[in-house]
Amino acid sequence: MRNILMVFFSLLLAACSSVRVNYDYDKEVDFSGYTTYNYFPDMNSGLSQLDEKRLVRILDSTLQSRGYRLAEEPEIFVNILSNEYQAAPKNSVGVGLGGGGRNVGGGISVGLPLGSPSVQRSIQFDFVDAQRDALFWQATAESGYRENASPSEREHRLEVLVKKVFSKFPPKN
Repeated sequence: MRNILMVFFSLLLAACSSVRVNYDYDKEVDFSGYTTYNYFPDMNSGLSQLDEKRLVRILDSTLQSRGYRLAEEPEIFVNILSNEYQAAPKNSVGVGLGGGGRNVGGGISVGLPLGSPSVQRSIQFDFVDAQRDALFWQATAESGYRENASPSEREHRLEVLVKKVFSKFPPKN
């Protein structure tokens, strides 16, 4: 019984912390021509120093496993932007009051939000062609965020996020 409860809560947690990703890219760009990357020197990610360090380490590992190489004079500059926001509760209860008679009707309806707003984090990845100084690929990921999460939980959430974001990189034209 205990194992069933643990599986149930794990699935519930996974469902609540899903990552949504939106992509955009320049269809005219040949992605196979890029082999090196680096980060913008003045990148201001909006993440804490520790989270930025975690994210860069995970991103380096992901890109290098796909054959990209970190270089001083790269073909791709990577920029990371992040922000936190309060998402409105998705559930609500409708309360209605109505009446009528003799061809006259009326009604009042009120939607009451259930639960408290959740904290969400949006992380945007911009890939810029270093030679042309032109954005050619962008992904924005949104997911739940807990400020008081443990370091290992933060790392795991960032790993899941990067895996989902780069599941469609490079894009198939």
